[in-house]
Amino acid sequence: MTSEQKKLTKTKISILLSIGFSVSIILLIMYFTIDAQTIQYLSQVSFRTEFFFFFGLAIGLNVLYWFIWGARIKVLSRIVDPKVQIGLWETTKIVITNQFLAGITPSLAGGEPVRIYLLNKDGLSAGGATATVFGERLIDALFILILVPFGFFVFKDRIEITLISYGLTIGIIVFITGIVLFALTLKYPQRTKDFLMWISLRVSRVSKKKEQSIKVVHRIGQEIDNFHDSMVLFLTKGKKSFLTAGGLTMLMWCTGFMIPSMILLSLGLQPFFVESYAAQALLLIIVMLPTTPGSSGVTELGMAGLYGVVLGASNQYLLGVFVLLFRFITYHMNVFCGAVFQYRIFKS
Repeated sequence: MTSEQKKLTKTKISILLSIGFSVSIILLIMYFTIDAQTIQYLSQVSFRTEFFFFFGLAIGLNVLYWFIWGARIKVLSRIVDPKVQIGLWETTKIVITNQFLAGITPSLAGGEPVRIYLLNKDGLSAGGATATVFGERLIDALFILILVPFGFFVFKDRIEITLISYGLTIGIIVFITGIVLFALTLKYPQRTKDFLMWISLRVSRVSKKKEQSIKVVHRIGQEIDNFHDSMVLFLTKGKKSFLTAGGLTMLMWCTGFMIPSMILLSLGLQPFFVESYAAQALLLIIVMLPTTPGSSGVTELGMAGLYGVVLGASNQYLLGVFVLLFRFITYHMNVFCGAVFQYRIFKS
């Protein structure tokens, strides 16, 4: 089997695992929550105009989320290199394309290399493209850091499920550790550079292609310098644009957090705006854990646990349907559209 065939097989397995986990957990949740009352209620609600309106609005919000994300990448890329002009549609295509690999890798990590590669393809240096994507993560991290205490405040006396509590605790520890490591890397770039080059040199000694390994070592040093310079640029000369990117981040997440409320309205339930925002903030921590491909299965369980509390005992019969509709929009739709765009761009 060639390396190309191995990669294809690995990708197929990741796709099957991610979709399989998601569908299996959704079916399991539906099995324990759907009853005769659910069928009777849905037969009345699903043909109403309100259902199609709010469900369509939820899909529209997901698409709007892509464009706002694209606008943020556009702003950050302009800070890194003002000479490189990347249009909004181009950055939005990057966002949609990254959804596929993000959806089949743990912690959604597969999307970041795709964004870096496509930004580099559009004219940014590899270090500049990396800095743009890391700039996104930095802003996201700050936003989540502010939002998580709000989520805990809303749910502090309501989360009794041990698994979710443990997941949140581990997620917060991993999240804070990542922030600290990122800050140390930014403050001590030379030590980071020396450490990575030390590892590369050790690897190059056992490599058969000596010349290529030496080139890689020099490239690593060059790109670390590019990355550091770009991040310093974000936090000094590019402050105004960085704040604009922060505003777009807030708008982006607020748009995404509205989707569950629209689905609840489509089912004829209260939107629970405050509780829903809090639940989404806590869910982000769980999703970041490197568990299953695309955090599938884990996200569904987290949704069921958090929104089971939000909906209360009287509406548990609609919990499975709610999780199904939510994941269809925010996961299955994203993976499908990402696959289509990836095929069109990479022809693979």
